[in-house]
Order: sequence, then structure tokens, then C-alpha cells
Amino acid sequence: MQCPVDGTTLVMTDRQGVEIDYCPQCRGVWLDRGELDKIIERSVPAAPQGRAAPMDDYDRPRKKRSGSFLDDIFDF
Repeated sequence: MQCPVDGTTLVMTDRQGVEIDYCPQCRGVWLDRGELDKIIERSVPAAPQGRAAPMDDYDRPRKKRSGSFLDDIFDF
């Protein structure tokens, strides 16, 4: 398959069980139907189990993220 931007041959790779096509030249990423949904599902942390009371704003752990969830998936 060719890159729609610059015509370079796309490279297929597997990231966390999702096959993605990317262009090594322009670094564009193309996903097939349903692949974005899989990426989003795998990026959301699971809800904690066994907590009796809901957390309020003061109970929530503060965690600063250095980037988006896409930074964890795409490292090329």
C-alpha cells in the first residue's frame, strides 16, 4: 500500500496487538476500521475493584503524564 501523502510504501507493524500502517518518510499513521477503538480500549486503565466509597477529588492520586497515550504505542 502506498502513502497517500508522499507515495512511499507503507510499513505494517504490530503495537499492543493492533496492526498499524505507517509511513517511514512523513511518519503518517493509518488505521483500519476498528483499530482506533482497540487502541482506546487498551489505553484506559481498569477501574479499581473492591472500593466501598467513591473517590472524591482529594482522594484521587495525582499523576502527571508526560505525553498522550499515543506516545506509549508509537515509538518510531
